[in-house]
Amino acid sequence: MQKPRVIVGIGGIVGALLSTRLPERLRTSMPLIFGVASMCMGVVLVVKVSHMPVMVLSVILGALLGELCYLEKGIGKLGSKARNLVELLVKSDVGDQATQEQFLQSYVAIIVLFCASGTGIFGSMHEGMTGDASVLIAKSFLDLFTAAIFATMLGYAVAIVAVPQLIIQLLLAYGAVFILPLTTPAMQADFSAIGGVLMFATGFRICGIKIFPVANMLPALLLAMPISSLWSVFF
Repeated sequence: MQKPRVIVGIGGIVGALLSTRLPERLRTSMPLIFGVASMCMGVVLVVKVSHMPVMVLSVILGALLGELCYLEKGIGKLGSKARNLVELLVKSDVGDQATQEQFLQSYVAIIVLFCASGTGIFGSMHEGMTGDASVLIAKSFLDLFTAAIFATMLGYAVAIVAVPQLIIQLLLAYGAVFILPLTTPAMQADFSAIGGVLMFATGFRICGIKIFPVANMLPALLLAMPISSLWSVFF
């Protein structure tokens, strides 16, 4: 099922088109609601953790690795290029409403929310193994409205996020047949919990409460299952 994977593009385009008609109070209040929803989804995932030390260690080591690689800075540069490319193709006044710093902060947050959330990753893997897309469909509701609202501030560049999201989720869905048999329920739970931590941090960022370096925390997802496996063997 491909619809959940293109919903961000639809929301981004619709939001950009309606930007001048949407009341300012909605542009201000709705991101707060999306941030709270992201944090709630994160909490649901975190409480299912199997090994608390694995979650903490993975997040710390992953964040250190991301900081050393300047991961968020690189994603920010790609986001800036995406914005410039879109503005060359589509003339829009929306992009002028956000400063470069505000744009990059919001853009990095939605990239993580759309492309690297535990829900999206596990939803893709679950669909690949069972053909059940219910998890992705549930997430698509949040993605649709989030993309639409942020597109009113960031313009058509939001729709471009659908491209890496599509690539990542397709790779996970088709690769799940080979990945999941190598995992255990404990490894999956720890991986999901770390995705929840990222979603919780993303919620804080979307709400503007605290600008967590969410993109720099992404390597934690790669470390989650190996560390969980080693922890189960030695402890």
